[in-house]
Amino acid sequence: MSSGFVIRENQYYDSVFLMGVNKRLSQMQGVQQTAALMGSERNKQLLAQIGVRGAAIDAAQPNDLIVAAIADTSQTVDALLASLDQALQAIEKSTPASTLHTLEEGLAEKPHANLALISVPGEYATREAMKALESGLNVFLFSSNVPLEQELHLKRFAAERGLLVMGPDCGTSLIGGVGIGFANAVRRGTIGAIGPSGTGLQEFTCQVHHAGLGISHAIGAGSHDLSDEIGGLTTLAALDALEADPQTEVIALVAKPPGAATLRRLTARLRTCAKPVVGCFLGARLDSVKGKASITWARTIDEAALAAVRQSGAKGAPPSRSSPQTAFGVRRQEASPPTIQLTEQERALASQTRSMWAAEQRHLRGVFAGGTFVYQSQQILHEAGLVVHSNAPLDPRFRLDHPDRSQAHTIVDMGDDDYTLGKPHPMIDGATRRERILAESHDPSLAILLLDFILGYNASMDPVGELLDAIVEARQAATRRGGALTVVASICGTEGDPQDLNLQATMLREAGAIVFRSNALAALFCCELLKPV
Repeated sequence: MSSGFVIRENQYYDSVFLMGVNKRLSQMQGVQQTAALMGSERNKQLLAQIGVRGAAIDAAQPNDLIVAAIADTSQTVDALLASLDQALQAIEKSTPASTLHTLEEGLAEKPHANLALISVPGEYATREAMKALESGLNVFLFSSNVPLEQELHLKRFAAERGLLVMGPDCGTSLIGGVGIGFANAVRRGTIGAIGPSGTGLQEFTCQVHHAGLGISHAIGAGSHDLSDEIGGLTTLAALDALEADPQTEVIALVAKPPGAATLRRLTARLRTCAKPVVGCFLGARLDSVKGKASITWARTIDEAALAAVRQSGAKGAPPSRSSPQTAFGVRRQEASPPTIQLTEQERALASQTRSMWAAEQRHLRGVFAGGTFVYQSQQILHEAGLVVHSNAPLDPRFRLDHPDRSQAHTIVDMGDDDYTLGKPHPMIDGATRRERILAESHDPSLAILLLDFILGYNASMDPVGELLDAIVEARQAATRRGGALTVVASICGTEGDPQDLNLQATMLREAGAIVFRSNALAALFCCELLKPV
């Protein structure tokens, strides 16, 4: 194994551009890992974590480009670094050019704009967001790694001016029918939604769409908004906005567990909300707040969508879902109170599938792109009495010693910083997930491979196709050992998404996967597979 790096002084590129460069470089044969990033302190720390260090890196400035490589041989490292200019030029040619380079130039071009989307390295995000707020713009802040004290300052500043800061680390919003960040093609309607980051909002809005209703607005608050340090400032402001919005009839909150103080503050506000509210705080203990507010509490995102649909005055079709072996669109009866459960057909399929495992096959491995799905799947499996390890655990006792080494039942968030150093998010590029699937396939105890596929704008145009060969290879490896690998997959998307929902589902089924339209149903099916016989 060999490593090396080059530094280009005063050669700045944004993170999206560098993702493209990094993807191109990483495809060279013999390369184990690459990183193309700017010389910020945070990025230098990340390089050190993968073993790339040097005095020149320590001295690099935030405007300096650093490209690092780890490969099988020093010759491969040298060849990769020598090809950097070629990679930069290739990405530059495929990137649309813009004549606008400052916020002031953008406002001169669009003087009536009321929202700025900011995606710059975290070190610069606060400065750019403050410029936008001072110009009277709401802010969608895609950037991550923004210190909490800076986030708090931005949100307090925005609150004083009646503006919203969606983020930092905000992946999704739907404002007036327009998707920002990662968003799906969903119809407009009467249900409003609030969520910290991205995947949870995408799943909720897709489930509402499949039920025949639509979304007024879906407002992302940022992954740290419900922490006690931030106190839910954007969530509370979004709640005010949706309560005042004449098109919104029902408001849903879909989130990971809030801080204890923030949960109390939020539920106190919900008591005064004039509109029906549905709450889904994945993994949170809600005993202290249940029954104390006019709110419908849901365990899963599916149940939150069911509850919101029921409380909306609009008339929609019953929620639809997929049977494991048929196309999407099979109708399902609503339950009272709103809940989801497997059909008898699915339970029978689980029993039949389990019977094909070899004696040593007993463990589940989840390899996920969506962070919210990591939490929801853990919650469902924990409720079934199963211990699940993760790099993003609901219970700190079950944190993986190392994110690359699974223990018993394991679910991994491949969108975590450990896996996105200088690389695109797995919703954009499935390369890191493909590698993890192949690595897991060597474990003879592997019985279930649980996957999520997220469609929509700005996501990979073929997320299933990127992992298809790895899925087939993993199943073949289990067969050679005398067993059978069960692949369980969920797809978050709608028929209007550019990736073609039905085609993606068909490709998975033809590869032998059992496919569900929601992560919650896929996790429930895994519980059925793993229950004591």
